Amino acid sequence: MRKQVLIAGGGIAGMAAALGASHAGWDARLFERAQEFSEVGAGVQLGPNVVRRLQAWGLQKALHAVASVPQQLVARCGRSGKVLAGAPLGQSMVDRYGAAYVTIHRADLHSLLWHAASERADVFINPGQEVVEVLGTERVTTIRTSLNKEIEGDALMLADGVWSKLRGPLLGDASRPRVSGHLAYRALLPMADVPAGWRSNEVTVWLGPHMHAVHYPVRRGEMMNIVVIIEGPAPEDMEHWDHAANAQALEQALQGCSSILQDLVRSVPAAGKAWRLWPLSDRAPLQGPEGMAQGLVGLIGDAAHPMRPYLAQGAGMAIEDAAELQRALAMDDLDVALRLRRYALNRWERNARVQARSIRNGNIFHATGPVRWGRDLSMRLLGARLMDVPWLYRGDGSSASLL
Repeated sequence: MRKQVLIAGGGIAGMAAALGASHAGWDARLFERAQEFSEVGAGVQLGPNVVRRLQAWGLQKALHAVASVPQQLVARCGRSGKVLAGAPLGQSMVDRYGAAYVTIHRADLHSLLWHAASERADVFINPGQEVVEVLGTERVTTIRTSLNKEIEGDALMLADGVWSKLRGPLLGDASRPRVSGHLAYRALLPMADVPAGWRSNEVTVWLGPHMHAVHYPVRRGEMMNIVVIIEGPAPEDMEHWDHAANAQALEQALQGCSSILQDLVRSVPAAGKAWRLWPLSDRAPLQGPEGMAQGLVGLIGDAAHPMRPYLAQGAGMAIEDAAELQRALAMDDLDVALRLRRYALNRWERNARVQARSIRNGNIFHATGPVRWGRDLSMRLLGARLMDVPWLYRGDGSSASLL
């Protein structure tokens, strides 16, 4: 008899988990509180470590139908606008790491995963049903949904995000995500509305005191994703984390920055588009495998390891998690709890490393004083070497671990 995994949450992590389980020969039953999957979020960067995982699921063609493949990564001084360093992407990434570095609208990535999962006969997607309670995790897992249905499975994966309501009770952890003190303003702009000098196929990062910005093409170059992250207090209601943002407040925060960057930021409201605000939250880096699996319950993506976006790997680590989940669930000679233990053992250290490096990068990006001067000098001298991350792009966390 086929085994069945229940999945709480239908975002990128949940859809990837369903795909991974299906490829492992399991039935996947996914429950998502939203009645419909809407176009939310902004851009996502996917390194070759992640693109290889999507290729393994047969999604190469679908990915490149909706993504952009930037040709270069450029770092600029947020104050002067001068170029600090550059590094090749495009074919260079394929040659070095076996897959491209792509940029994609978050909704397009979710849609790609959703369509791939929906086409599989052993994936059952249930919109409009939230997992509200876990009733048991002994020999089987039993959940209750918002439609008051009780459903049994052989395993349960929590993919309900950074504000997971199920995580605490199951892990015995009452802590809440940490408020980072960083605010992310995000906007999507049709490329035709982008100032002419910035209509490029590059990822550009601006580094300034207490802030940084990044912009890159999405949707085959038809749109530009722009993100500006500044330091400041978060709104009181953190769980409702997508807030309409005031363009004027952002412009005031960027006073003293390069006029070129300020012009780019002003082009968003000038085109009739809005900035949206996300207060950034995370958790401390994982300390052990228990943070990703206990018994018949596993965690994936932000439910397990929410991270700051300064290594551009949040969605990527969720997809890597799902690939490792696939390998673990396919270990038919182990009981289910040991398979999930293997999944956690093979993932927690890599996720913890990415979490820690993301925090470190944020401190470097927003540096002031002598640290900022040292950063800029290092970028000018070592440029491409500092901007490449071989340990991240070559790996996927799939090396075997001992039980």
